[in-house]
Amino acid sequence: MSLPATHPWGRLRQNIATLGALGTAQLVIDRVLSQVSGGRARLITYALMAQPIGAGALAGVRGDAHTVVQDVHPGDALAAALPRPAAINLQRWAAGAQCMAATVKGAFAGMIWIARGHYDEDEVRCQYVLADAAHSVWDYDVYVEPRYRAGRLLARLWQAADTRLAAEGVRWTFSRIALLNRSSMAAHQRLGAQRVGTAAFLVLGPLQLSLFSIAPFVHIGLHALSRPALQLRAPLAR
Repeated sequence: MSLPATHPWGRLRQNIATLGALGTAQLVIDRVLSQVSGGRARLITYALMAQPIGAGALAGVRGDAHTVVQDVHPGDALAAALPRPAAINLQRWAAGAQCMAATVKGAFAGMIWIARGHYDEDEVRCQYVLADAAHSVWDYDVYVEPRYRAGRLLARLWQAADTRLAAEGVRWTFSRIALLNRSSMAAHQRLGAQRVGTAAFLVLGPLQLSLFSIAPFVHIGLHALSRPALQLRAPLAR
């Protein structure tokens, strides 16, 4: 007899089918830690990905006369439409990040942020450092408005970013993906992305234990200012 998805065992079986046994175990541990600690304890794992720029993976994406991708700067009219608090956006721009946004018939439809040199993780304490900063960037906070998620908006946004970055001499863009997010992992892999590392963070209040598949491999942070720095290299340069 099959159990409904709303039944605890039914949800467990569904999670195992979707995430696998290890992914489900991580999900359960993270939820238990968060609940018993009031959100002060977490278990978070990421795949660190490197995606080639200018490789032609998006060459077949057709343009749309109604879709425009452009840079957004502080004070622009489009800046007010970005789906993040204004203070966060200003902080990102002040740190040197670049925002590219897509509009459809003039209305905000999606965005991608680009950081150069390094990126400071916003969920846990960690800094990702780009070993070849002249030819690498970090992309983050890729967002598409719900009504456009079933269409080609994301592909057109990525195509525009890819074209711009390739013209600037960028060869790779790095990002992190939650290991539980298999759909995002598959989407990146279709664009040629490769995993260059794995990171796991056990957060217990101010204590953070970090484990990595690349140097420094292990880091123990006892306070808010203590964080590891990971140097990320493109797959062919490792």
